[in-house]
Amino acid sequence: HPFPGPGLAVRCVGSVDEEKLSMIREADQIIQEEIKSAGIYDDIWQIFPVFLPIKTVGVMGDHRTYEYICVIRAVQSIDAMTANFAKIDWDLLEKISTRIINEVNGFNRVLYDISNKPPSTIEYE
Repeated sequence: HPFPGPGLAVRCVGSVDEEKLSMIREADQIIQEEIKSAGIYDDIWQIFPVFLPIKTVGVMGDHRTYEYICVIRAVQSIDAMTANFAKIDWDLLEKISTRIINEVNGFNRVLYDISNKPPSTIEYE
């Protein structure tokens, strides 16, 4: 599970601040816990959350929310020159999504990136 040389900033699209980095750290902790619990940690080459600076409408309880998007990026690769998105079980993705939305303040939507490299890159920035 490689970690980007520039650090978490490449997983935070747009301007970077401590609040956004904290959200990424919390989401990453949830992702790591769940893939280890599911027994697939060693089967995935790399998996991580990405902060998108786009706010969307949601509902938490009886209240409208207007919060950010968290993208989950998971890939299979040998050398990082090419990569295919990891085909993770939908039930596991749902569990991860639910935990991120309920446990990380600031996110109300979770997306799963199904792009391969090329044409996309593994990291967002």
